[in-house]
Amino acid sequence: MTFTFLTSIRSREYPFIVKTGADSDINGKESRATRKSKPLNLKKIAEIVPLLSILIAPLFLAFWSQESFDPEKLIDAAKTAMASVDSYTAVFHKQERINGNLTKEETIFIKFKRPFSVYMKWIKDPFKGRECLYVQGANNNRIKAHEGGILDLIKLNLDPLNSRAMKGNRHPITEVGLENLIRLIGMELQRGISAGEIQVKDLGEEMIYARKTRKIESIFPKEKGYFCFRAVVNLDTVFKVPIRSMIYDWRDQLIENYGYEEFKLNAGLTAADFDPKNPEYKF
Repeated sequence: MTFTFLTSIRSREYPFIVKTGADSDINGKESRATRKSKPLNLKKIAEIVPLLSILIAPLFLAFWSQESFDPEKLIDAAKTAMASVDSYTAVFHKQERINGNLTKEETIFIKFKRPFSVYMKWIKDPFKGRECLYVQGANNNRIKAHEGGILDLIKLNLDPLNSRAMKGNRHPITEVGLENLIRLIGMELQRGISAGEIQVKDLGEEMIYARKTRKIESIFPKEKGYFCFRAVVNLDTVFKVPIRSMIYDWRDQLIENYGYEEFKLNAGLTAADFDPKNPEYKF
């Protein structure tokens, strides 16, 4: 189509483009040896150059994007970015498929500090007011928790793998956080690339939570022990970390949908932020 369009431009609108000897008539008039070139029309040249630029630019950009796409480097950049982060806060969006049903999205304010301290407060329904606190090595490695509303009077100390702690969750609290997400996705991605059995697609830029991201889709082979069939990840172009991940099972059903917004990296969190006696908490 592009070739036809350019041919049309050449033959009908821009007579300054001179035809060659193949256009001589059967009597040999205007032969290649005798034809005189028409003078160049600079005004017409000025008109066609921008047009050609518009046609060629997308092809150049597509080629550049393809050449610069290296999923392993992007994951390495995410790991490097997180390695320099001591703590962070964010609004965590969580949706999972439990017993075949996709749950309602949960909206949680999260605090995280190395080596592994997590505070979570549900700030919207369906579990508004719920709080969880887990500090590795403290409280016998148990979760302090309570529900919202009138149930906040019931205080719980739960093993992370206890059935009550795991209710409505695909992962225990010990697997919460960006670093675990990056580690899991990076490990599976690198394994698949090394084996030459994974499809990785650059889906371009996408705005997520009002931030510019680079969207990547990975498709894994069946019956090879990978954690999912398809993973779609949005990497923040500034922070370099995934701010949304959508995981699909072997029937291509969405099973995990996680998002992070209102990021604050190296948030300066202290022990008080993970103390159950903090007056802002209800433990």
